[in-house]
Amino acid sequence: MAHADLEPLVAELQSLGLQVVLNRPLTNLTTYAVGGTAAASVTVSAVNDVEALASVTARYRNVPVHVVGRGSNTLIADDGVDGLVVFVTAPANEAVIEVDGDDVIVGGSVTMPVLARRSVKAGRGGLEWCVGIPGSVGGAVRMNAGGHGAEMVDALQTALVVSLRSGQCVPVPASKLGMHFRGSALAAHHIVAAARLRTTSCEVSEGQKEIDAIVAWRREHQPGGRNAGSVFVNPAPGDGSAGALIDSCQLRGFQVGEARVSEKHANFIQASDGATASDIVAVMSHVQDTVLNTHGILLRSEVCLLGFDETIMNRFADPRHSDPDRQEATDALALLMGDINE
Repeated sequence: MAHADLEPLVAELQSLGLQVVLNRPLTNLTTYAVGGTAAASVTVSAVNDVEALASVTARYRNVPVHVVGRGSNTLIADDGVDGLVVFVTAPANEAVIEVDGDDVIVGGSVTMPVLARRSVKAGRGGLEWCVGIPGSVGGAVRMNAGGHGAEMVDALQTALVVSLRSGQCVPVPASKLGMHFRGSALAAHHIVAAARLRTTSCEVSEGQKEIDAIVAWRREHQPGGRNAGSVFVNPAPGDGSAGALIDSCQLRGFQVGEARVSEKHANFIQASDGATASDIVAVMSHVQDTVLNTHGILLRSEVCLLGFDETIMNRFADPRHSDPDRQEATDALALLMGDINE
């Protein structure tokens, strides 16, 4: 999208006092620390900023909009991203969580580890597992993140969703979000501004013990450094985990350029200094081909790919997201959000 197409949109956003940057390098804004530039980017935090952004983007539907959030589950192409890239950060000087009976209300930009720790500190349990998820609450709702036997759909009651296409801000019950394994009906132009999560009463000391145990387990079993967490979605039940399938092909340590399959966990791809997005995609492609040739199982990506050509996008997209029942949920949510008309 040429800058000329963005100029009116950018001018309006700037007139609202929003932080807009043209040709912004994205290298240091995702956990992989690779990728090109954004034609335009905007950073928002408070809900009223998100709503102000949406009121403008709703009138520029021809401009592609990509919500990156905190970039913990995102791989950006070396050629960068056209259109407007939206980064969501936690607002300063704002209460992280609000306890309402058995529920915890939290902003979508809050990180999952902070949610876990603050909830336990407030005597609310059930969200300790969130400490192991590096991304934001909004991103976790979008992909129905999970770990340690739990996932977001287990606790989520309602999400406050803002559509950058219609400009509407709607509290959406979890039952209408079409949440499934590592996915939901939420679209790329939706921002989860807040979430209401069901919790249980807990002793602070017991909750902290569970958090400490999860952190210790992840340090022992999963790599740190530059990665985006698990790369491939687990296949259908009965086919084994993605990590086990990759491991059986003896792919730990496989490397292209400065990207390699982790020696510590086969479903992680690590990036080193000098790595490119193309290196990472090349490793992903080799892993995918090897597992398919060895086991007859086609692995799909759990990582969000931005700026890549259609061939790459289709290669790694999970077709289960387009199953008829899931497409029905996507259409129903689009209608509820005002993205489409009846």
